[in-house]
Amino acid sequence: VQLQASGGGLVQAGGSLRLSCAASGRIFNSYNMGWYRQAPGKQRESVAIIPSGGVTEYADSVKGRFTTSRDNDNNIVYLQMNSLKPEDTAIYYCKAWSRGRPVYWGQGTQVTVSS
Repeated sequence: VQLQASGGGLVQAGGSLRLSCAASGRIFNSYNMGWYRQAPGKQRESVAIIPSGGVTEYADSVKGRFTTSRDNDNNIVYLQMNSLKPEDTAIYYCKAWSRGRPVYWGQGTQVTVSS
């Protein structure tokens, strides 16, 4: 599985962005997908997880503002980010994993929120 994240950019506080993560491979449907972010000087943290089957989970800091979804027909997972805050500034990564299989990371896309 190869992951290609896109959609980052510079936005003012209160604005919105939609990130996309396109996955190659025929077994996308069986993978759990997640969005993570890493701000300068901080550890990478989980933002949102959308399992292959199950309930989507969000970090408390983004609940009510971010929404993740997946298009299994086109092997894409999305992260809609609304009401962005300067503290959302980070490199955002997508991740794919499934029990018994390797873990895959995308290359990251920069999100910068200005105040």
